[in-house]
This record gives sequence, structure tokens and C-alpha cells, in this order.
Amino acid sequence: MTIEETRRGQAGRGQSGRGQSGREQTGNQAGREDAGRKDAGRDRPWLMRTYAGHSTAEASNELYRRNLAKGQTGLSVAFDLPTQTGYDPDHVLARGEVGRVGVPVAHLGDMRRLFRDIPLERMNTSMTINATAMWLLALLQVVAEEQGADIAALQGTTQNDIVKEYLSRGTHVFPPGPSLRLTTDLITYAVHRMPRWNPINICSYHLQEAGATPVQEIAYAMSTATAVLDAVFASGQVPEERRGEVVGRISFFVNAGVRFVEEMCKMRAFGRIWNTVTRERYGIQDPRHRRFRYGVQVNSLGLTEAQPENNVQRIVLEMLAVTLSKDARARAVQLPAWNEALGLPRPWDQQWSLRIQQVLAYESDLLEYDDIFAGSRVIEAKVAELTEAATAEMAHIEELGGVMAAVESGYLKSRLVASHARRRARIESGEEKIVGVNVHDTTEPSPLTADLDTAVMTVDPAGEARVLAGLERWRSGRDEQRARAALDTLRDAAAGTANLMAPTLECARAGVTTGEWAGALREVFGEFRAPTGVTSAPVAVAAEDAGPLAEVRRRVAATAAELGGGRLRLLVGKPGLDGHSNGAEQIAVRARDAGFEVVYQGIRLTPEQIVAAAVAEDVHCVGLSILSGSHSALVPDVLDRLRRAGAGDVPVVVGGIIPAADAKELRAAGVAAVFTPRDFGITGIVDRIVDEIRLANKLEV
Repeated sequence: MTIEETRRGQAGRGQSGRGQSGREQTGNQAGREDAGRKDAGRDRPWLMRTYAGHSTAEASNELYRRNLAKGQTGLSVAFDLPTQTGYDPDHVLARGEVGRVGVPVAHLGDMRRLFRDIPLERMNTSMTINATAMWLLALLQVVAEEQGADIAALQGTTQNDIVKEYLSRGTHVFPPGPSLRLTTDLITYAVHRMPRWNPINICSYHLQEAGATPVQEIAYAMSTATAVLDAVFASGQVPEERRGEVVGRISFFVNAGVRFVEEMCKMRAFGRIWNTVTRERYGIQDPRHRRFRYGVQVNSLGLTEAQPENNVQRIVLEMLAVTLSKDARARAVQLPAWNEALGLPRPWDQQWSLRIQQVLAYESDLLEYDDIFAGSRVIEAKVAELTEAATAEMAHIEELGGVMAAVESGYLKSRLVASHARRRARIESGEEKIVGVNVHDTTEPSPLTADLDTAVMTVDPAGEARVLAGLERWRSGRDEQRARAALDTLRDAAAGTANLMAPTLECARAGVTTGEWAGALREVFGEFRAPTGVTSAPVAVAAEDAGPLAEVRRRVAATAAELGGGRLRLLVGKPGLDGHSNGAEQIAVRARDAGFEVVYQGIRLTPEQIVAAAVAEDVHCVGLSILSGSHSALVPDVLDRLRRAGAGDVPVVVGGIIPAADAKELRAAGVAAVFTPRDFGITGIVDRIVDEIRLANKLEV
């Protein structure tokens, strides 16, 4: 519903390969004695990726091979939401989501097709996957074995960071304890069997997308890292003398916003804190193991639907934050495309973003110099400020019982919701300026978006049917007895204490599906619904007597009185598997502050559940938030169920990344209003909701 809700942000930005930061730790500085002078040898370019995957394994494989032929030096795989959340394509929650924001991988056959003619042993492969990370790594390993690869030589990353899923992206499955066990088991397996693989990518990227300040981004990521390392070492699966190898394989994946000086200082602070934590908390003596290794996806939070051509310069400035400073330079970079606030980028759009990286790396002299900020008093002061504040917040999280306890209590989520609400308020007031949105918004017609329906790539709806048919063929062709036995073994292992990677590998080889693997673990571990952070978020916009919100509050109260007293009730619903709830949360908080009684049950609901809640709570309006592209399938289902439940007169409004043609179809189907990122004023959206309630009840508007 809001400016920052970009579809690829929901898909869950990708991964890192190798990264390094911090003057003491930077291996690239070895043997370079002439700081500040042009060096005889250039620094090696970072790993260049584009985050990609869509429709089917075959279509994604074709896209990967095309991108590699254009000079891309690593793969970053985007999986669709059913794969990320552990559902097969034929599950009720997967409807409309298959292949939308990534590639569906339901079994070993899909993984084979995904990497056809791509030699995994010679590739650096990043996989954006968290709750089901162990399963996807098992499938990758089996495919690599079938290719004849040496498993110990495989390079790449599994994101495998579940904490940020609870806080910002919403693809968690299991409760914190079992989730941490899966993370621990995968890390210890990789250290012993896949020593060149990054088994976890502590991912602060999505925290910034959810509104985190630089201090929060550093503190929450570092607190996650210490929780993971504490769990790994407490498991007893790694001897004490090999602890350095574990720490040395921890990588990070960060965000870089348009305030590129602050972002560069943030990366220096990250490296400084990581060096201190690993040395003092864990006693790691080898500086190579203490190196802060990170990759980056630059910010999608600030990409705009209005004047989207401005996104190009935003992306370039954000890339400079993680490349200009040699001592804080990323070793893997992937950039969004200019049109990601509009929809799914086309191959040409991704090529444009890849060329931005290549021009900087190969045409400029950036890589010929040592750190150009060395000795800067301004930079050092900012780094010290961030380091001190982040360290203090880390200490507070420790006092709360650690990051997992802070997740379960709702502390971290409420802090992010509040931080995001403050940012939204600054944009709406004009204090924070967004060119083309709240300042300099007059524009010439853009040839890039003259035909909005062709300015982004659309996923063929027939692709979902093909995936479902393929899944049915796979199940009918496998050894069912072996598959059932593998699942039984997995359940038994989950109920005990054994490392779960071995039974997971057997499930992969036996033809078990993604949904079956996750379903077996759900039976043992249960599921988890993370706190929404809405009820505990403080008021972000004061309702002064003459302010816009005060007028909306007056209209809300008046409308409620005209309808017979009580309060107006708004249900905010997220149908399907779209877990990027930032916009829905902000609408819920602002509607609450405007006097609505808000019903918000969080993410991952079926249309049936949403309608049941709307009827039970007797709401005056239903607001649906969908960013994954499944609106065409799910919104009409909600409308139809409301009519059948006798609530067809309740207005339904929809927000998300919705192309103009789709918005027209939704309104024709009965949707009262459609909001896209262009509608950045949240108070204005709430006011429109009041209008729709009044219209539906035949009150004067």
C-alpha cells in the first residue's frame, strides 16, 4: 500500500558471496604499503550478481545462462513463496503464488532443471532461503553429486537467517527454538563437509526495508550472529579447536540506502564490532577468521513508482556506499532494477543493473587505490558514534535474554514498526524529501513507462498449472515406499537430538517434496505466528487540533455515530503467502491512531479465514495488502466469499504492487479502491477508507 512496498523486496533480497571490511582484517591490503598512492595492482572486482528466478525451473535456468553470458560472475537464486515457506504448489495457501516472486522448487527434479548445463562446482551460488534452507541445500548437493562435483569444493551461500523472517519478511515456519536448531545443524554440517560454503548469511537487509535505523540494523544483526554462534558451540558438534572455522564461514548480507556517507560508515562500524565480538566473546585469534565478510543488495525501500527513472541514480549512489571505501568494500553486490516499484523486472532491466556494476568496476579507477577515506576525522567520528550506539543496543538485547527472547516478546518488532512509522511521518510532512514524490513532482511523460503494461515482466498464469502437473507426475513416478520411510526417519530425528542434515539428504534422494519435508517437521516442531508489533507501536503522528489526522479522526467518529455508535472497524488482511507486512502494519497503526478499531491477525491467511474474521468482527471495511502478484487470484476469491457470507456490502480496498490493467480489473470485480506505492500519504489512504465506508452505507461524502 505504500511507497516502499516493492515486489522484489517481498521476494526477499538475495545473498552474499565473500565480503570483507575493517582495516585490520582486509586481506586485499596485504603487501600494499603505499596507502593513498595509485597501486600497481588493482583490487579484484566484487562478485556481480542479479537476484533472479520466476515462473518455472526451466525459465529460470534460461535466464541464469543468459545473465552469465553477459558477464555476471555469480548466481543469486530467488525462490517463490511456497518454496520459501515449505508448501507444495498444490497447497491452498500457494494458490496464485507459484512462480510469482521466484522459482518454484518442489523436489529434486525441479532443482535438476534449475541448474541444467550450469556446472555447480565452478559456480558461486547464492540461495535466498531461510526456513527451508537445509532442504534446498540438500537438493543442491544431490544435483552437484549427480554432476560429478566434489562437494567439498562447492562455493556459495544459504541465507539461513530466521530472525529477520520473524521481524521483517515473514517466511518463517517453525518456532524460534527449532528454527535455531535447523540453522545450527546446517552450519555444523557445512563446516565438516562443505568447508567453502557460507552456511548462514546474517541478513540485515530486510531490517532496513522494515524501517530499521543504521544502529538497529547493526545491533539486531550482530545479536543474531551471537545467538547463532552460541547455539552452534553449545551443540557440541564442533570441537573447540575448530571454532575459528565456524566464525570464518559466517557471512552477512546488508542493505545500503541513499545516504551513502552514513551507509559507508555503517559498514566500517559493522566490521569493527564483529572484530571485537569474535575476539573477546569467542576468543578467535586468527584475524582471517575475524574478517567481516559481507555482500550487499542496495536499497529497495526508497525506489519509487513516481518518476521511476530517478531510481537509477538512487541505485548508483547506494552502490557507492559499499564500493568507494576499500576498507569497507563488499565482495558481492547485486542491484535492483529501476522498475521494481512497478513490478517484476524484465531481462533487459536486470542487464542495465549489471552494466552499472561493470562500468564502475572496469571503467573507473576505483579499484586502483587504497582506502580513500583513511584518516578522515569526519568518517571516524561517525563510525565511532554508530559503534557506540549499536553496542549499547546489543547490550540491552542481551539483558532481555538475547535476540530470540526479544523476538518472542515482540520488543524487536515493535521497535521496527515504530521506526518505520516515524520515517513515514517524515515523508508525509515533507521533512524527508523524496524527489518526484513529495518534492519536484512535476514531470515530463516518460518513454520508459509510456506503456506500463510492457514496462515490467508478467508471469504467465499458465505456468502454475504446468508446475502442478509436473508435481503430480513426480509423485506418481517416485518410489513411494522409500519416500515414506525417509519422512519417518526425519520425524524420528526431529523428535530427538541428531543432526537433521543426513535424514534431509535421504528425503531429497528419495523424491520427497518441499511440502512433505516441511510438513513432517511441522508435525514435530509446530508452527509460529510472529508478533505483529502493531498494538504496541507508539503514536507516530500527533493529531493536532488542526492537522490532517485530526480531521480524519473527526470524520471517523462522526461516521461511527451516524452508523449507530461504537467505533468503525477495519480489518487489515494479508491473504496468501506474502509476508512483507511493512505497509499493512503502517496502515493498521495509522488507522488505529485515527480512531478505528483495527483487526489485524498478521500474515499468511487464506481468503476463507479473512472472510470469517470480517463476519465475526462485523467490520465496516476490509483492506487487503498483497505485494507478491497474487492479487488477481486472491482478491476475487475474498469478494466472492464475502458475498456468499452475506457481507457483500462491506467495501474492500486493496494495496500493493498492482499494474494499472490489474487495478482496472479489480475495480470491475467490485473492489472499492486500489492503492499502489504512488499513494504514499497514509493519512490520506485512511481518509479514503472513511469515504468508501460512507459510500457503502449511503452517507454523504
